[in-house]
Amino acid sequence: MAGLTHRPLEARDRPLVEAMTRAQALFRPEEVSVALDVFDAATGNGRRRDPDYSTAGAEADGALVGWICWGPTPCTIGTFDLYWIVVDPGWQGRGVGSALVAEMERQLAGQARLIVVETAGRADYQPTRAFYAARGYHVGARIADYYEDGDDLVTYVKRIQD
Repeated sequence: MAGLTHRPLEARDRPLVEAMTRAQALFRPEEVSVALDVFDAATGNGRRRDPDYSTAGAEADGALVGWICWGPTPCTIGTFDLYWIVVDPGWQGRGVGSALVAEMERQLAGQARLIVVETAGRADYQPTRAFYAARGYHVGARIADYYEDGDDLVTYVKRIQD
């Protein structure tokens, strides 16, 4: 997306990250809390920074409009988890999410062989699943009723190194 820049997130970004994450209609309050815990670990907000989390923020005209967090999957060689990706609702559908995924994949080039994403199977998550599929991720597994009855865990996988 033209005019979009990327940078690592910093602890000072927390209020904006929290606001855009809470603005997502899909996330339950406990999910937002987990996202903020991961953000705090990644940025060292209030504690020592956890080197197993990496972040990127997307800025347009100097304003943070999206964020992504990923890290190596424990006990694997070259597998990374995409933990969170959030785009401000006013910026969705404008290429910010695609740019964030591309930035993560660029940073993982030469390190990662697989990227794994876990998402929900509910009907309201269909656009999210379509987003991953359109970027070359495929369903690697599905666990029925994982989050709750009727809400499967859908795991997407992308091989980025052969």
